[in-house]
Amino acid sequence: MGSIQITPSILNADFAALGAEVGRIGSADWVHVDVMDNHFVPNLTFGPTMVEALSKATDVPLDAHLMIEAPDQHAPAYVEAGCASVTFHVEAAKAPVRLARELRAKGARASMALKPATPIEPYEDLLPELDMVLLMTVEPGFGGQRFLDLVLPKIRRARALMDKHGVETWLQVDGGISLDTIERCAEAGADVFVAGSAVYSADDPDAMVAALRARAESAVSS
Repeated sequence: MGSIQITPSILNADFAALGAEVGRIGSADWVHVDVMDNHFVPNLTFGPTMVEALSKATDVPLDAHLMIEAPDQHAPAYVEAGCASVTFHVEAAKAPVRLARELRAKGARASMALKPATPIEPYEDLLPELDMVLLMTVEPGFGGQRFLDLVLPKIRRARALMDKHGVETWLQVDGGISLDTIERCAEAGADVFVAGSAVYSADDPDAMVAALRARAESAVSS
C-alpha cells in the first residue's frame, strides 16, 4: 500500500466559485473532478474547457474521473487540459490497455474505474498497465449517496491481487466516504480516498481533509 491520500471531489463545491473552493482544500493531495456526460451516467457536469480553467486556478494536481461514453476517444483531451491523473470506466472503454498506455505516454497517471457490481478479477492482468484502480463505493452519477458496504470484500480482493503482482498501483475508493466509513476502506486496503459532501459540507473543508487523513492513517497503523 502507498501512503494515504485524500482527494476531495468538487462535485459538492460551489460551481460558481470553483477557484476559491479549491483554495479551501490546500492540504489535499489531489482535486477530484467528476466528469459526467448524461449518457454513461444520468447527470451532466463539465468538460475539458472547464477542467483547463480549473487547472490554472490551483497548484493541487487534478484527478479527473470520466463517467462518460467513449473514453478511448475523449480521455486524452483531459491530459491536455491539465489533469495529472485520468480515470476511465472499464465498462465504457473499448481498448483499456491501449487507452492506459496513451494516457501514460501523454504524461498522466492512468487509472481504471469499476462500478460496484463490476468484478476486479477479469482485469488482474491489466494491473501493471495502471497507476490506479478506482472502486466505486456508490453507483456513479450523483454526489451524496450512502456508502455500499458490499464493495469492501472487492477492495480486499483488489489489494490482494496488487500485492500478488507486486505492482505500485494505487487503490482509490469513491462514494459515501466520510469519517464514518473511511476506516473500513483503509483497513480493506484502499489508500486514495475521494470525499465530496463530507469535505464541502464541513465548516472548514481543509480541517476535514486532515481529519479524514488521520482517521485512515490510524486504521492502517493500528
